[in-house]
Amino acid sequence: MNQRSNPKLTAKAQQLRKNMTPGERHLWYDFLKGLPITFNRQKVINRYIVDFYCAKAKLVIELDGSQHFEDAGAKADKERDAYLRSLGLRVLRYPNSEIWRNFEGVCEDILFHISGVLTSSASLCSASSPQGEGSTSSASLCSAPSPQGEGSTSSASLCSAPSPQGEGY
Repeated sequence: MNQRSNPKLTAKAQQLRKNMTPGERHLWYDFLKGLPITFNRQKVINRYIVDFYCAKAKLVIELDGSQHFEDAGAKADKERDAYLRSLGLRVLRYPNSEIWRNFEGVCEDILFHISGVLTSSASLCSASSPQGEGSTSSASLCSAPSPQGEGSTSSASLCSAPSPQGEGY
C-alpha cells in the first residue's frame, strides 16, 4: 500500500504515542509489542491516524472509547473504516471496556486475524530465541510459555497479562 506522508498529522501521531490511553498501553506493552510481527502505534495512513497498524497483515486495530458510540463518532468511524478497507486493510475494533473485561479474548481474536502471516512467514518462525539458545518452533514464537508449566505453550498464555491494578495503568 502506498501511503502518502501527512506532515500535519505526523506531529499529532507522535503526541498520541507519548500519551496513549490506558487500554492502548495495556494492549501494546502486554501483547502487540511482543509479537514476532511488527505493529506500529498511532500510525498515519493518509488522512487518518490509526491506533495500531500491521503492514505485513494489512491490519488496523482500533480501541474505541465512549465517543465512538455516539451518532457523530459512529458515522465518522463508518466512513474511516470504508476508506481504510478501500486501501485493502482489515479493521478490527474493540471497545475499551473489552480490553479490561476480556483481554485474553481480544488477544486471541487478533492472533486469529494475523495467524496466516505468522505461519506463512518462515523467517518469523525459524528465528533464534532472544537468549540465543538455538532455534525455536513456530508454536513457541507465536505463543508464550504457559503459566501451568515451563514446557507447554498456548496462544492464551501470550494474552495473559498482569491486571492493570498496581501496574501503573
